[in-house]
Amino acid sequence: MDNRSDIRDFLASRRARLTPDQVGLPTSSRRRVPGLRREEVAVLAGVSTEWYTRLEKGHIAGVSEEVLDAVALALRLDDDERTYLFDLARAARPARRQAARKREAPIAPAVQWMLDSITMSAAFVRNGRLDVLATNPLARALHAPMFASETTTGHGRANFARYHLLDPNSRDFFVDWEDGAASSVALLRAEAGREPYDKALRDLVGELSTLSPEFRTLWASHDIRISHHGTKRLHHPDVGDLELTYQSVDLPTAGRAVYDISLYTAEPGTAHEERLRLLGSLTAPDQPRPAEL
Repeated sequence: MDNRSDIRDFLASRRARLTPDQVGLPTSSRRRVPGLRREEVAVLAGVSTEWYTRLEKGHIAGVSEEVLDAVALALRLDDDERTYLFDLARAARPARRQAARKREAPIAPAVQWMLDSITMSAAFVRNGRLDVLATNPLARALHAPMFASETTTGHGRANFARYHLLDPNSRDFFVDWEDGAASSVALLRAEAGREPYDKALRDLVGELSTLSPEFRTLWASHDIRISHHGTKRLHHPDVGDLELTYQSVDLPTAGRAVYDISLYTAEPGTAHEERLRLLGSLTAPDQPRPAEL
């Protein structure tokens, strides 16, 4: 297996979203296709049309960083898209194609202790495939519908993309379902750029492609997301509506595994904080009564 089709489709999709006037090129009423032509991208990147055509056909191994930078600038890639393009180039190198199979890194006890010490934020660790690897009690309570879903119990591990796209009840849980689905797929697409030979990832993509028409449409868009932060609105069955800010930060691990820690937090002094606090109290173990004086 190689990643030539991903390279081809990604570059073609980025080229198609630009118009000549956006990049300062002359336009013509006789244009038959939307977006830029290959020769126009080549001019903007300072390379020959033949060379860019070969690149867009997937022949990216050995291309210098300077040329990739020029192509990224010509196509007006954002930071996440530029990182994805460089990941595709690294994955296409022969030495990388022969790399050992990627292995899961265990969650260190100290990481679980850290998660458990966080009491006013829902905190969890996930991998690049969006599997949930460890949680604190509040994160498990916050995402209780996902953990109870057949998409989790049937696979032994919660996975945000699988729950989001294969469980109809997720549409009730995620208030902004469409945005969340698009974000999940864009995160998986970024992981596919880093690890195109990860069998578990390929199996997940195959499962979602088979069972979810929404996934097929979003996957074909080749949108990329690497940085993960923003606002999440949830409708929780126990405490009602929650609006939370979330932030993900990288968690160093052994080997090539890419994990992050995500934290969901309510704005202090709001009704959302009170509901999150209530949800936390529902998960807290019973405390012994103080001895009477």
